[in-house]
Amino acid sequence: MSDLTGTLAVVATPIGNLEDITLRALRVLRECDAVIAEDSRRTKVLLSAHDIHKPVLSLPAFDERRRVPQFIERLERGETLALCTDAGTPVLSDPGALLVRAALDGGHHVTPIPGASAITAALASSGFPASAFCFLGFLPRTAGKLVRVLQEALREDRTIAFFESPMRIAKTLRLATPVLGERPLVVARELTKLHETLHRGTAASLAEEFTARPPRGECTVVIGALR
Repeated sequence: MSDLTGTLAVVATPIGNLEDITLRALRVLRECDAVIAEDSRRTKVLLSAHDIHKPVLSLPAFDERRRVPQFIERLERGETLALCTDAGTPVLSDPGALLVRAALDGGHHVTPIPGASAITAALASSGFPASAFCFLGFLPRTAGKLVRVLQEALREDRTIAFFESPMRIAKTLRLATPVLGERPLVVARELTKLHETLHRGTAASLAEEFTARPPRGECTVVIGALR
């Protein structure tokens, strides 16, 4: 093993609006040896918009374990690598956790480059308390598991947030209705984009709304406490 120590920068990227990238993130992307991306096509659009020309290496979720060793080899040569995801912060319901763990185990520097986040953007605009909250990622697809996850989260008096795809949001809210009852919900859709919309209601009313008019774009759901 090389005695050199590399640096893995975990870089948050815009969740929609390309202007939502920090000056520090741009500097890191310009100065790194290579960019690691969940989907190289998506990340190349961002880099091109800011006139950044760096090699882009792919790290898809389905192949993360196999590809991690090649990135560790580059860190062992003393390189600086910038880890990005399609939108938002890597590792949060996106690839990158295995690479971060391997880099730390190898004695390399791991540094966060914070930025846009659908979670915090939805919480901040929900109107619900956010001094303490529970993030559930994507809920299970089967009814039994989904109900159990929500019931466990509701045992504590905290605001709850999770991600859902536009194809599944209506079904997920229907399954959640018996558990959530009259709790207020916000479904934040297309955050920071042209058609950004925040839908407010209960699980039942929003399930009906999205069944009648299926939404477009990824959704971040925020659940408030009973009033």
